[in-house]
Amino acid sequence: MARQQPPRLNARRYGPRPTRRRFLQGAAAATAGLALTNCRQNLAGPTGTGDGDGALHIYTWANYTDDALAAEFTDRTGIPVVVDIFDSNEIMLTKMQAGGGSAYSLLYPSDYMVSEMVELDMLAPIDHSRLQGLENLKAQWQNPAYDPNNAHSIPFNWGTTGLLYNRDVVPEDPTDWDFLWEHQEALSRRITLLDDMRETLGATLKSLGYSYNTTDPAEIEAAYQRLLELQPHIASFKTTGFESEILAGDLSVAMSYSSDAIALTLEGDNIEFVIPASGSSLWTDTMAIPTTAPNPEAAYQWINFLLEPEVAQAAVERLYFATANQAAFERLPEEIRANPDLYPDDDILAKSEGIQSIDLASNDLFDQFWTEITSA
Repeated sequence: MARQQPPRLNARRYGPRPTRRRFLQGAAAATAGLALTNCRQNLAGPTGTGDGDGALHIYTWANYTDDALAAEFTDRTGIPVVVDIFDSNEIMLTKMQAGGGSAYSLLYPSDYMVSEMVELDMLAPIDHSRLQGLENLKAQWQNPAYDPNNAHSIPFNWGTTGLLYNRDVVPEDPTDWDFLWEHQEALSRRITLLDDMRETLGATLKSLGYSYNTTDPAEIEAAYQRLLELQPHIASFKTTGFESEILAGDLSVAMSYSSDAIALTLEGDNIEFVIPASGSSLWTDTMAIPTTAPNPEAAYQWINFLLEPEVAQAAVERLYFATANQAAFERLPEEIRANPDLYPDDDILAKSEGIQSIDLASNDLFDQFWTEITSA
């Protein structure tokens, strides 16, 4: 029996939003003209040291800012915005630890990475007296477990991870993670999984009935063995760059963040996204100021800007992410608020869990198995 399809956003009204693939193409094409825009989005290293240039250098995920957002901020404050992109928390952390992040005054780490960076003394305490609109945050983000009282970060958006698929080239509509193993032969070399250790091993753990955050070595090894079984049938591990292949039917299924998947479902009636029935990761991406920030004043101005309900609402309508700002959520059209891919039902949320920072020994075991899987 076919899964009942969720209501679609009106693509003619809202977009479609640029996918990460289109973002990458556009960024490359625009390199020669970066100096002419208020918002520069770069895929390589930072465009400068950030010292004394007066700009706000941001290190974030793709599609969390756009030219309209940056232009409005610059019009209000006179501060230019320079945006660099990462596609995993671990890449961001490694760059910051290596000293390559000295330009940045604002980062967008995910929940568990906030905890890790606080432990490493890499994030400055947030002075709440300098912020307006914290009361607009949804109740579950007023005092999150990963950063009690939002002491070092401010929630920006949230979402889930699931399976994006082309209905024309799958044997049936997937409903859970087990689909990948049950149909591995039919899907062989037409699957991509996220290039993200905790997400992909976590989803495999979930498929076995274990927690994303287990520290039991036997359970972690069981997930490794199960993922190793699937490995010959995986086309690649990638967080971005699968979009055109899904649309064309060259890929059948891609593991995807919900914020990326929504854009693709708008580009074709045959493209669908499902949050697995057994549950998923429930992630929060935040705004945080590194201890090395050269321009923390500009960072505070940016956070205040995005806490404004009208600003957050407009960004959601253009970029299709699930906002952590309740006042902004209440301003959204019903078409967006009722979309279960963006705002899942309570029963799915109850089965999902946030990825948490784990002890060093367990993290090293994850890393060992992940290296073996991805280098095989």
